[in-house]
Amino acid sequence: MPVVVVESPAKAKTINKYLGSDYTVLASYGHVRDLPAKDGSVDTENGFEMTWEVGNDSKKHMKAIADALAGDNVLILATDPDREGEAISWHLEEALRKRKAIRKDTPVSRVVFNAITKSAVTEAMKNPRQVDQDLVEAYLARRALDYLVGFNLSPVLWRKLPGARSAGRVQSVCLRLIVEREMEIEAFTAQEYWSVKALLATPRGQEFEARLTVLAGKKLDRFDIANATQAELATQAVQSRDLTVKSVEAKPANRNPSAPFMTSTLQQEASRKFGFGARQTMSTAQRLYEAGLITYMRTDGIDMAPEAVMAARDAIKDRYGAEYVPQSPRMYKNKAKNAQEAHECIRPTDMTLDAAQLKISEPDQRKLYDLIWKRTLASQMEAARLERTTVDVASRDGQVELRATGQVVLFEGFLKVYEEGRDDAVVDEDDKRLPAINQGEAADKKSVTPEQHFTQPPPRYTEATLVKKMEELGIGRPSTYASVITTIQDREYVRKEKNRLFPEDKGRIVTIFLLNFFRKYVGYEFTANLEEELDDITAGERDWKNVLERFWRDFKAQIDETSELRITEVLDKLDAALAPQLYPPREDGSDPRICPLCGTGQLHLKTSRTGGFVGCGNYPECRYTRPIAGDAAENGDRVLGEDGGDEISLKSGRFGPYVQRGEPTEDNKKPPRASLPKGWLPDDMDLEKALTLLSLPREIGPHPDDGVMIEAGIGRYGPFVKHDRLYANLKEVDEVFTIGMNRAVEVLAQKAATRGAGRGAAVKPMKELGEHPENGGAVNVMEGRYGPYVKWEKINATIPKGTEPADVTMEMAVELIAERAAKSGKKKPAAKKKKSASSAK
Repeated sequence: MPVVVVESPAKAKTINKYLGSDYTVLASYGHVRDLPAKDGSVDTENGFEMTWEVGNDSKKHMKAIADALAGDNVLILATDPDREGEAISWHLEEALRKRKAIRKDTPVSRVVFNAITKSAVTEAMKNPRQVDQDLVEAYLARRALDYLVGFNLSPVLWRKLPGARSAGRVQSVCLRLIVEREMEIEAFTAQEYWSVKALLATPRGQEFEARLTVLAGKKLDRFDIANATQAELATQAVQSRDLTVKSVEAKPANRNPSAPFMTSTLQQEASRKFGFGARQTMSTAQRLYEAGLITYMRTDGIDMAPEAVMAARDAIKDRYGAEYVPQSPRMYKNKAKNAQEAHECIRPTDMTLDAAQLKISEPDQRKLYDLIWKRTLASQMEAARLERTTVDVASRDGQVELRATGQVVLFEGFLKVYEEGRDDAVVDEDDKRLPAINQGEAADKKSVTPEQHFTQPPPRYTEATLVKKMEELGIGRPSTYASVITTIQDREYVRKEKNRLFPEDKGRIVTIFLLNFFRKYVGYEFTANLEEELDDITAGERDWKNVLERFWRDFKAQIDETSELRITEVLDKLDAALAPQLYPPREDGSDPRICPLCGTGQLHLKTSRTGGFVGCGNYPECRYTRPIAGDAAENGDRVLGEDGGDEISLKSGRFGPYVQRGEPTEDNKKPPRASLPKGWLPDDMDLEKALTLLSLPREIGPHPDDGVMIEAGIGRYGPFVKHDRLYANLKEVDEVFTIGMNRAVEVLAQKAATRGAGRGAAVKPMKELGEHPENGGAVNVMEGRYGPYVKWEKINATIPKGTEPADVTMEMAVELIAERAAKSGKKKPAAKKKKSASSAK
């Protein structure tokens, strides 16, 4: 009985259903080996030989596969159909040969399928091949490069920039994009301009809006009306003239559907429509793929298998009618240079089934499947037919002319099913419908209004627009977009607010450091060219070790040169490079480098474990600090008043705005200070609010049970009440200042009741999954101190990072419970005993 190995238990379960009892299907649980995080894992002196290590979590999975092979002498590697999947197959074969689980006479084959359907799996089994060595070498080159960059560059960062976490071949370039966009926004100067709009009416009283396009007989450009005075003159020019319809032009137009999804466009659209992050999109798509509902989700391809095209056309005809099916199928050509990344597009495996028919219970999966299904069907539908109308209204002397535009949809076509989202809101005047307007008739002026506008800075990246930019520049590949964007957020180089990506100070400092000392390696062109070389390895057109040798020779020299620099030299260079951002000109014309506190010290860039900041050169006599973005005046630093002879001031620090009593002195190096709580704006701060904050923690009174004082305060996790060592969170900051004894005792009692078993009411599960299918007993998803976990009897299994508690299924929970039980010798026998009792029934 052949042993078939795939990556995940969910995929194994689906494939086992198709292959039946003639095969043993096992999961490797992802990569089984990796390079140890220590020096020498890639031997640059010995032809880039790599030392691999089987992970602790993988050892039991490897043993299960080896045990199965002891009785079944055929191995079929059925991992994913991309470079990573090929690498996992290669690792499995190598590791199994190393432990002698594969004998000399054991047939080992590789099968690939783009969708986990019965027909695709059965067809793949008929066409086995060997592991593709070109794909493996492309993987080895990428893994070696990532190791060499990360393992050699990160320590340089740690030594030169305290607080920096890591650098990476692609992540640092991605971070550079975000930092440079922020610098563009900071350097942006808004330009004022005006437009003039008129509300006009036909002789029949139907109103329509038009904008001024010609003034004084000259066609207007965007900035021609520069200020309010010119706008008022333009308004008067329109108001003082009678207007007539000069021309009415109606033109037919077609709008074609977008191509079906590939990895990057799926991530972009899921972000626009649902606010999904790249990682969330990919993990959701992975589950849909493993359930056999969609094709493989890591692809640069937009073409569709001929049989899928015909199935889509049939589904469109059945649902919407023959008029929605174009005469000939729509063909989409792959843009990807690298054929190994260009699998088929991401599409449903069954075109006839929408999300409602499939009854998908998980909300994210249901939304994403619906998106993929609609986009796929739309891509094979008839174009939308529109009529676009342009009406020009002019004065008899030709001095002023206004234009009204509108459109009507004559035939919906693909728009009946799907319309692509937009990254940023765009006002499209063409979307308006115009009334019946005839050439030569008068246009009555109802109102003429000038409108002020300002040019806008470029928008900050969303995860969707960042993926789009990376794709345009040729940086990264479908398998890496999500992990790269996740990494720079996990490293705290970037934060996401309202779906936009903001660089943190430490991210900005790391980028400027790399641009000054490793400019070539964070270059967009260099990174894209290196990706192309790696693609050439995949195609068998380039030797992977030659690529590594050329890269390592220059990179090593740069590392050695930078390692000799002192931290002060590095900071001086970064200080000079960041000077325009760190020390912008002051309104009063004074030196922006002079410390605003002591008036004599020079400001300079400094670093700490939390990132970069600006500090006074007179430290420790002067302890002035501020964030790297802007000076004290820009950040709103000001004196709020006096209390008890102390100056109470509002300041901006490395961790955000705070209030402070007095100034640091030799006797009092750390004067009392308090950070502004979430939701409190610096502009709203006054003396009374500052004193309220500085008075915390607030004593509420002694607890009626034991007399220990109850306090209310604001900590790193938000507002709280405290009794002895028991802390209970409060919902609103304002409660800290208003909560009374009765409410405080109630909140503390509720907290005490939820702390541990046998100490009050049971904790309510986040999600109830039902009875354990094998052993009985409730399986629940719980909220824990260190994150969500699955609970069954006495076993608590942590939910993997990146998995939403709401997405946990019974199947996933049972696997996590089994893994946790296997790690603990005490619990495993108890579970087995229960199982035998139930099977005896």
